Amino acid sequence: MSYPVEGTVATEIEFFQRVEFTPLSTGKLEYRSTVSDSQGDSMVQEQGYWMLAQASTADQAGPGLLPGTGKPIIETRDELELLRNSNDGFEIEAIITNSDSVSELYFGQIKGARVEIATDAVLRSPNSKEYTAGQRMFGLVDGALLWAWDMAAIGSPLRSHASARLEKQND
Repeated sequence: MSYPVEGTVATEIEFFQRVEFTPLSTGKLEYRSTVSDSQGDSMVQEQGYWMLAQASTADQAGPGLLPGTGKPIIETRDELELLRNSNDGFEIEAIITNSDSVSELYFGQIKGARVEIATDAVLRSPNSKEYTAGQRMFGLVDGALLWAWDMAAIGSPLRSHASARLEKQND
């Protein structure tokens, strides 16, 4: 990870990350990420939800505690294929909130083993550091999850922030 902060030169920082995607009965994926520095000290945590982008129906619950019918939105492969876009991928959205009081709403697509998302909105506490936009790319390569994150923050335009190669671990 490297990123210039307030006119300084970017410094490379080694970090370790644990990422978990847990499928939910709603068809969404719950996302959790924990990052620590090379000494094992916690740096940041993220959590959120990833889903196929589609209009809400009466079958879905929400907002708040409003009930849905409980009927799955997609029950067959043919129903899923109806969501394929003109680029032969699937539109997705993700909401990611981190422990630094920043929430990001991402839109993008998954196509094969590659996911690309970019922020549509960033919400942050007035007490958090400036962060205005992000782009993330994920891909499966030789059984590992590779990712890269570009961000616009602390007066800098959108630029490379961090990247990693994550190996699957069976706990």
